[in-house]
Amino acid sequence: MRSVERGPRKRLGRRALLVGGGVAAVGGVVLAWDELERMWWLLPGTEKPRVEGELDYAGAVWTAASRANWRRADRPDDYRIDRVVIHVVEGSYATALKVFKNPLHGAAAHYVVGGDGRVAQMIRELDVAFHAGNRDMNERSIGIEHEGFVDRPKDFTAEMYEASARLTAGICVRYGIPVDREHIIGHVEVEGTDHTDPGPHWDWDRYLELVRRAKTLPPVPSPAASPSTAAG
Repeated sequence: MRSVERGPRKRLGRRALLVGGGVAAVGGVVLAWDELERMWWLLPGTEKPRVEGELDYAGAVWTAASRANWRRADRPDDYRIDRVVIHVVEGSYATALKVFKNPLHGAAAHYVVGGDGRVAQMIRELDVAFHAGNRDMNERSIGIEHEGFVDRPKDFTAEMYEASARLTAGICVRYGIPVDREHIIGHVEVEGTDHTDPGPHWDWDRYLELVRRAKTLPPVPSPAASPSTAAG
């Protein structure tokens, strides 16, 4: 589950953007224009209004990840979103929520899906979650964590598949992501990762078919989370 960004680059402060000359430099290094374009929202008065904790998926309940496990962004304006990454936590739903709230963990996914079909959103989709272990993939993807263990097929319940598929379908609709194995991938497929999830028992054919069907359906509210798993 632990999956910090690799090859971190230091974020620029607003004063690092030189407005008059059209060139920006930090430590004598000239920034590429595509990097500047991604950072336009850091200029005073240009950041989009946001409500902290606002849900991107109506079928979820909000429970915030530690601020140390994600970084602020303004996707898809600064980074295009074109991937969904499927994870398995190697533990319970409550465990995933607990570790993603821990600032020392260094990683968190946008969503957590339980075996009973409950969905928690922990990070806004416009922000970059440290979930894939690869900076580029973090910037371009939404991460979905699932309760269970990769070597226990019984953990992948019908309720989990259905709830996760509805969540992924909504993401695909919002960002125009094709429903296929190139764009909906497992953590194991991320370049440079040493993870194996979601493992050999994750039924990709079943899952993608459920995602395709769910694209035409409204979101279903998440089952009520107990205080021990959703509080905080």
